[in-house]
Amino acid sequence: MKTAVSQLLNIQYPILQGPMGGGLSTPKLVSEVSNLGGLGGYGAYQLYPHEIKDIVSQIRSKTAKPFNINLWVKDVDDNMNFTDEEFQNLVSHFKPYLDELGLSIPEKPKSIKSKFESQVEVLLQENVPVFSFVFGIPDYAILKEFKNKNAVTIGAATTLEEALALEDAQVDIIVASGFEAGGHRPSFLKSPEDSLTGIFTLVQQIVNKVKTPVVGAGGIVNKKGVDALMKLGASGVQIGTAFLACEESGASEEYRNILFSERAEKTTLTKVFTGRLARGISGEISENLDTIKTLPFPLQTHFMSIIREEAIRQNKPELLTFWAGQSVTEIKYRNAKEVFQSLIE
Repeated sequence: MKTAVSQLLNIQYPILQGPMGGGLSTPKLVSEVSNLGGLGGYGAYQLYPHEIKDIVSQIRSKTAKPFNINLWVKDVDDNMNFTDEEFQNLVSHFKPYLDELGLSIPEKPKSIKSKFESQVEVLLQENVPVFSFVFGIPDYAILKEFKNKNAVTIGAATTLEEALALEDAQVDIIVASGFEAGGHRPSFLKSPEDSLTGIFTLVQQIVNKVKTPVVGAGGIVNKKGVDALMKLGASGVQIGTAFLACEESGASEEYRNILFSERAEKTTLTKVFTGRLARGISGEISENLDTIKTLPFPLQTHFMSIIREEAIRQNKPELLTFWAGQSVTEIKYRNAKEVFQSLIE
């Protein structure tokens, strides 16, 4: 278990808990994984700087071990402009679901500005031990500032080309994210649809071409998966869905029950809920509207939030997609300690 990744991160085991956004990460989960000897991770891309500062404080109150805060370099799509006609066309597709839930037509979302730079500032101020990022590479000046503060930097790649770009940027660790992974596909050089390499192929491609330590991620939920990736050359493994299913995560009890249900046998990639390609347990809306043109990210997320909240309130989870990786049917445990111990046993 002593690898380049565990040494760089100063952790006992090279096991990283995937940093989940949208409130699915919690200080409790992050600190539990870190205290067990891995690296807990918090997905903070949606948060404002003062909220991130509070989260970091909560994590530090629960652990003295290293932890990771994750941001999205590109947290807003380039083109925020869309016409009234395009919006009305989108609404027409969702009208049956709005009617079913008794909702009126939402207002057209307004453009949103990126929070990334202000988020980075607070991470530097708080001297976070590990800074990870997806959907691109920060400016070299930003990465240098983290290095000056002795923070470890971790970038995510969905292709060999992205991994080579991350190595050129001198990041400390590269996460190879296979198409099996739950949640968003963090591609940044090509479209996510053109960056769907499986984890076992991707890890081999990357470790054969880069000197930077590689962490494998995507569809890994048990010790067999960890062993396989390590044998293929990974220096560590990042696990999301297995920890998402734990009581310490921010997922609701109903969400966690769905992860353990027969419904979890089918995961699909969809843009319907956020405007960016993401993998989750399929729902009626994503199955029926998978080919429609969505709003830019994160405007599609804001549009869908009303539908999501009302569907949950009315107990209609069948309408929704729940983020999860392809190996979700193999998860067994409902608390972080049991998951972690099963991985290192």
